[in-house]
Amino acid sequence: MRELLARLDSIAGLGDERGAARWLDRAAFIFLVLMVVFAPHSIAATQSAWLIGMTIYAVRLAVAPRAFTGISKLDIALFGLFVWSVVSSILSVAPDISLGKLRAAMLFVIVYFVAGNVRTKAAGFFLAFTLIASCMFSALITPIERLIGRGVEVHGVDPAGPLYRADIKDGDTVLGIGKQRISSPDEVVTAIERDGTVEFRVYKTDWEIKSTLSREDLAAGSTANERLGFTSWKPSHNWRSAGFYGHFTTYAEVLQLIMSLVVGLAVAAFASWRRREPLAAPRRSFVILAACLAFMALALVLNVTRASQGGLLVSSFLIILIGLGRKWILIATLVILPIIALALFALQQTREIGFFDAKDNSTTWRQTVWREGFELWTKDARNFTFGVGMDSIKRFAPEWRLFDNGRLPMGHFHSTPLQLAVERGWPALLIWLIIVGIYGRTLLMAIRKNQSADWRYLGILLGCLGGLAGFLVSGMVHYNLGDSEVAMVFYILMGVSLTLIRIEQNDPEARII
Repeated sequence: MRELLARLDSIAGLGDERGAARWLDRAAFIFLVLMVVFAPHSIAATQSAWLIGMTIYAVRLAVAPRAFTGISKLDIALFGLFVWSVVSSILSVAPDISLGKLRAAMLFVIVYFVAGNVRTKAAGFFLAFTLIASCMFSALITPIERLIGRGVEVHGVDPAGPLYRADIKDGDTVLGIGKQRISSPDEVVTAIERDGTVEFRVYKTDWEIKSTLSREDLAAGSTANERLGFTSWKPSHNWRSAGFYGHFTTYAEVLQLIMSLVVGLAVAAFASWRRREPLAAPRRSFVILAACLAFMALALVLNVTRASQGGLLVSSFLIILIGLGRKWILIATLVILPIIALALFALQQTREIGFFDAKDNSTTWRQTVWREGFELWTKDARNFTFGVGMDSIKRFAPEWRLFDNGRLPMGHFHSTPLQLAVERGWPALLIWLIIVGIYGRTLLMAIRKNQSADWRYLGILLGCLGGLAGFLVSGMVHYNLGDSEVAMVFYILMGVSLTLIRIEQNDPEARII
């Protein structure tokens, strides 16, 4: 037990604190690690670890306060966005809804939770590699699950049969009943006969729906196929990978951020290995990172989310340009071209669309909601300045004739800048751009001034800078800042990178392992 605690104290970089303060520091760091472990998989577990850890950290500061280190411009901007979000929520057309969304707006506090519990470079490195290792679990599972298949993909659906009346057509896949997965048509019939009426999840090309069938809907017949109204089935091998989130866009955005981190580390390891620097990365470090990148790239290809793939492409070229120089861009292009070809093939096979496809439903949907969102934002001075309030469209979408007057599924405006402007007004958009500008400039200046002998420090900064660029690119067509799972990973990386910069600038000889 003493050896385990000593190892934990060494990783966490605990100082000379004793008694309650030391135990609270240990507990806060453990929950920080748990938050990072769960971040690529589960929003509930991640937020639980964060809230428990933050509570412990707050108690720790009450028991033994730390010296105040001052307020930075980024601190002012982060808190400024939250304060303006409070103002916008109070003035919202639906304040009861908008005020409840402030919990999501508070996720930026993760930056301070990370910064308060990372005391050494070793702790920052440990968290970064833990995030990568955890993400690898879903990346490895994805191709295995694809080979095995899932659900019941139906063919020869009878237009007069039960499945067709439930909006299930040829090639659709019945995934499960409620949260329970199924692997044969007999399970569907058994559940219907047992429960009378069941709700099941169905995967269509590019999206999932829910449908219901009742005992009275079943046709006559001796087999499950006959009673459900189709001729043949097989396990589906064609869907958009979503990890353990259950939503492919969320998974794609998280993959983009973590893959950027891996690219940054791989580039830094390669450069260090070539230059044979002190503490140079051994060859196996680069090989392991390259292998991780390959599996994650496969998962992202099978995810077929174009915006996140494009964001990663921008991120990777930026990292290579800064980390290795312009001459390596051509080599990187030759390596990436086969991956792009595979991604385009997967896109055509899975979603039956091209990368730029004007006939794609998701493209026309975005064009519609972008126009509606901009018109709502600029409708009057009040909306333009304070916004309509976070999530207020859930109540007022019909009145405002949003989503093509109800003909499109209700969602959001599929753009982080537009969503901020519509919901919280132009000051929120401006503050967000200031946050991005300060954070990006801080990373870039630290990279340029880097004198650390450890490639991991440079790699994490490169990865976070590339991830920020990719986040901004995909955020033009995704509301990724509003996706709590994605935002938490974004703020974890922000906290780790900014803390490493602080440690490097204050103590260049900070202990590393």
